[in-house]
Amino acid sequence: MPVLVITGTGTEVGKTVTTAAVAAAALAAGRSVAVLKAAQTGVRPDERGDADEVARLAGAVTAAELARYPEPLAPATAARRAGLAPVRPYQVAEAAQKLAAEHDLVLVEGAGGLLVRFDETGGTLADAAALLGAPVLVVAPAGLGTLNATELTARELRCRQVELLGVVIGSWPAAPDLAMRCNLTDLPEVAGAPLLGALPAGAGALSPAAFRAAAPGWLAPRLAGTWEAQAFRTREAA
Repeated sequence: MPVLVITGTGTEVGKTVTTAAVAAAALAAGRSVAVLKAAQTGVRPDERGDADEVARLAGAVTAAELARYPEPLAPATAARRAGLAPVRPYQVAEAAQKLAAEHDLVLVEGAGGLLVRFDETGGTLADAAALLGAPVLVVAPAGLGTLNATELTARELRCRQVELLGVVIGSWPAAPDLAMRCNLTDLPEVAGAPLLGALPAGAGALSPAAFRAAAPGWLAPRLAGTWEAQAFRTREAA
């Protein structure tokens, strides 16, 4: 798995912190890691972007960004309003392939959900994943409403014959409600793919040292971690 594409079921679901956790676990396992942010929106030229945040939390990763647009909008809309060139799926694929030639693992982080448009022709992260032949990791919220969004994302990936590696819950609270606890069982069923981790709420606020030490414990062995879905379900149901 030289390239892994990471998407969310929507915005603000913990995608960047999850990307950082996957990077930290891979680094701890001795792999070299690059992080590619396909399109960064809502950030000024002098501000830190998502790839920079991944590097801050995870450690010695190569951070790359293809384009940056100032307004917090879908990349295609943000590019149009800024009068800047859009990012196209083939550019994402080419950049990821170049990084993969020099790193053991390349993490490609999208913007928002799977079908957020990158350009005026409707190109998306799903198109980039298909060009790469890379699996996709879906980051989903814990609570009510996540099943529908996760299943729609999984169905779209299957329609495109893109592998869904699994689902990670981007923010798991200290006191989960009934819907959240039930979703631990239902999410892998609706996704047709395993639950591969759950990050504790507030993980991104940890110090980098604490984050790196804890990250493998939030992710399953498929992502170079030690987390076990069934043990987590049993503990959280108690």
